[in-house]
Amino acid sequence: MIAHTIYRNESSTEWVTFVHGAGGSSSIWFKQIRAFQKHFNVLLLDLRGHGESKPTFKNGFNQKYTFQSIAQDVYEVVEHLKIEKSHFVGISLGTIVIRQLAEMHPTRVKSMIMGGAILKMNFRSQILMRLGNIFKYVLPYLVLYRFFAFVIMPKKNHKQSRLLFINEAKKLYQKEFIKWFKLTAEINPVLRWFRQVEINIPTLYVMGEEDYMFLPSVKQVVEKHYKTAELFVIENCGHVVNVEQPLQFNSAVISFVRSKA
Repeated sequence: MIAHTIYRNESSTEWVTFVHGAGGSSSIWFKQIRAFQKHFNVLLLDLRGHGESKPTFKNGFNQKYTFQSIAQDVYEVVEHLKIEKSHFVGISLGTIVIRQLAEMHPTRVKSMIMGGAILKMNFRSQILMRLGNIFKYVLPYLVLYRFFAFVIMPKKNHKQSRLLFINEAKKLYQKEFIKWFKLTAEINPVLRWFRQVEINIPTLYVMGEEDYMFLPSVKQVVEKHYKTAELFVIENCGHVVNVEQPLQFNSAVISFVRSKA
């Protein structure tokens, strides 16, 4: 089972589960824990190969990772803790994991909060993926990761987020990075399905106005999925909204979760 940490609130029956992105760990939510614990029970996860979830003997024989298998890791923790329903908060690739979990186990997902959501790979991100596939066996993964982080978060005010993710990525192994990077091979059909099909779960997208790679597609999807989806855009903010603008992120998300409790 993947590593997880619980912060209980004895006066609340609501759970909020945080899912980080590729290369990160549960530590990226350090600006959220105190604010959310005042209102809810909090569950933090380290996805496989990240943080305290070290590669296992079993996973070592997996030919490749899939979004289904990673979402199932999350479900196993929720099931183990006997959490009937939870609100799920994700960042970046973690939002794909949450949406996949909602497809597989919709009764366990009370609402979805998608920070820096990835719903479509634009031309620049497609080029990034191709470069990564060409060089993933040649260059040290941290060289690639630093390059990706700079392209996705290029501005001066994105520096804290950029460094945080690079420092977290240092804890990965080269083989683990390659397994995660191979997920990009299945990302386009998965995202196409997510854009086309509106799932009947309240969803809040929290995006930075400077998240130029992913915000345009999110705007389009929210217009299409108007029955269940809302969009909150944070000014002067890039991709990692919970780190760059934690006060605005926390306020918007806590308000949304309380309205769906």
